[in-house]
Parts: sequence; C-alpha cells; structure tokens
Amino acid sequence: QVQLVESGGGLVQPGGSLTLSCAASGSIFSFNGMGWYRQAPGEQRELVAGITSGGTSNYADFVKGRFTISRDNAKNTVYLQMNSLKPEDTAVYFCNAYRRGIRKTDYWGQGTQVTVSS
Repeated sequence: QVQLVESGGGLVQPGGSLTLSCAASGSIFSFNGMGWYRQAPGEQRELVAGITSGGTSNYADFVKGRFTISRDNAKNTVYLQMNSLKPEDTAVYFCNAYRRGIRKTDYWGQGTQVTVSS
C-alpha cells in the first residue's frame, strides 16, 4: 500500500520561506510523477507544482519564480521549497503521486497546513 507522508508545514510571516517534504513508503521511481496540490478553505484543490519520473517539472503561474519542486530518489522524497510566501499561499498542502496504466491512479498524503500571516 502506498503511503505519502508530508511534513514541514507551519506558520510563517509574509516574505518568509518553508520547505515541505513528502516521503513515500516505496521507491518513487514506481510513480510516473509526483506533485504538490493545495486547498484553501472554501476553495477547490489546485495543482501547485509537479515533477515527472524523468525530472521534468511544471508550476502553476501563481508560484512561478517563488516555489521549487525537487526530488531525492535515494530518500524516496519530494520537496517543495517555498520562498517569498504571501498570505494567499495559506492552505493545506497535499502530496500527490500517480501511476499511468489502463487508467490513472492517484495517491494522496494527509496534508500539511501552511499559514502565512503576520
């Protein structure tokens, strides 16, 4: 069974930085890709950043230039470095992993709260 465990959330002031980690229970090479989503209260879950097994990354426009996604294959961990945080970045951040087959299968972590406030 796939388990994704996020860590690194917390309270930070505007302009500050946080790094989120997502540790997978097995090899992340078993996934076609991984990523980070977020969901603010009353809002839909949205993609923040993704990275494929080949290392290609993509970002939502609202985080380009501020957030960086990376992966450590030896540690089976994906990271999200978040800089220049804004109050509107406040949300629960979820780690996602997926496999493509006959149909796409998604796996989710439990989420970690990020609050940007002075």
